[in-house]
Amino acid sequence: MRFPTLPLDRVCDFLDHHRVPVKESERKPGPYPYYGANGQQGWIDGFIFDEPLVLLAEDGGHFGSQTRPIAYKIVDKSWVNNHAHVLRPKPNIDIDYLHRVLSFYDVSKFVTGTTRLKLTKAKAADMPIPLPPLVEQQRIAGILGRADRLRRLRRYALELSEGYLQAVFLEMFGDTILNPRDWNFKELDEVADIASGVTKGQRFNGKKTVLVPYLRVANVQDGYLDLSEIKSIEALPTAVEKLRLKYGDIVMTEGGDFDKLGRGAIWEGQLKECIHQNHIFRVRLNRNYVLPNYFAILLLTRYTKSYFLRASKQTTNLATINMTQLKAYQVPVPPIKLQQQVVEVSRQNKRLRSQQREALRQAEHLFQALLQRAFRGEL
Repeated sequence: MRFPTLPLDRVCDFLDHHRVPVKESERKPGPYPYYGANGQQGWIDGFIFDEPLVLLAEDGGHFGSQTRPIAYKIVDKSWVNNHAHVLRPKPNIDIDYLHRVLSFYDVSKFVTGTTRLKLTKAKAADMPIPLPPLVEQQRIAGILGRADRLRRLRRYALELSEGYLQAVFLEMFGDTILNPRDWNFKELDEVADIASGVTKGQRFNGKKTVLVPYLRVANVQDGYLDLSEIKSIEALPTAVEKLRLKYGDIVMTEGGDFDKLGRGAIWEGQLKECIHQNHIFRVRLNRNYVLPNYFAILLLTRYTKSYFLRASKQTTNLATINMTQLKAYQVPVPPIKLQQQVVEVSRQNKRLRSQQREALRQAEHLFQALLQRAFRGEL
C-alpha cells in the first residue's frame, strides 16, 4: 500500500534564518563541526544549533547521485552555512525516517539552474514526504540503517585493500617524495608515448567513418576501469588505428572534479577494439624502464596525487592537467626486478579488490532497492 504524503514544510520546520556562512580564511578552529551542503566542511570555535536536526543540500549537493546523499542527520552543538537547509522534525515524523527519505530523494522536479543546481526553500517546502504511522517510520528507518551500515562497511573494506597496496609500495620503494633510496627519475615523456583521444561531435564532411567503442571519464576510476557501460563513437579509420588501445596501456583522466584529477588504470584488452576520448590520456610505457603495473600503482600514491594537484589548473571545484604537465611528471625508475616484485603483489591484491568491489556493488544495489520499496509501503 502507498502511504499518504504531506509537503516537507508540514513535517518539519525550516531553521534557515539561523544559518551563518563563514569563509574558511575567517573560520577560527574549534571543537564544533561546521556543516555545508555535503556534510561536515571543517571545525569552528562556536555553534548555532544544539539539537538533532536534518540538513538538506540547497546548492552544490550531490543531486541525482545514488551513492552520495543530499541529506545528513546532525546532533549536538554545530554550525551550518547557507548551502544546506536546516530542518527540525515535527512530532508527526521520526528524525531517522526523515533523514532516510531525504538522503536520496529525486529532486529533479524541484531544483533550478544549469551548471550549479539549487533547491530553494520554496521548492523544498513542496516536496511530498510519504508519511506512515510513527511505529512504521521507525521500523523502516531501522531496516535502511542496517542496509546503509552494510554498504559503508563494504566501502571501508575496499578502502583498506587499496591502502594495503600503497603500504606495500611505500615499504618497497620508500617515500617517493623524500626519495631516501636515491632512485633515478625520468620525465614521463622520456619513458612513454602519450596521446590524447578522439573529440566528440566532430564533423567529417562526408568522409567514411566507423562506429567504435570508446572510454569516457566515467570508465576510468582510481586504480581500475568501470566497464559496466561502454558507449560508441564515430571516428575516422585512421583515428581508430592511431588511438586503438593495446594491452598494458595506461589510461588517465585530465580532471574535472578534484577526484577525477590524474586518476588512472591499466588497460588489459577487455574489448577487442576500443579507443578513448580527448578528456583521457593514453600512456604507452617503454617497458625497458617502467612496467605498466608498477606505473598503475604509482598513480595511487601521495607523490603522484600531490604532483597533479600542484601542476593542475584550478577553478572553483574543478582541476585539470594538460599534455605538457603530464609529460613533465617525474617518474621514479627503480630496477625492473624490483618493479616486478610489486607487480606480483598487485596481481594478488587486484583479485581481492575485484571481489570487494562486487560486494560493494551488491550492497549498494540492495540499499537502493530497499529505498524504493520502503517509501512505496512494500517493506
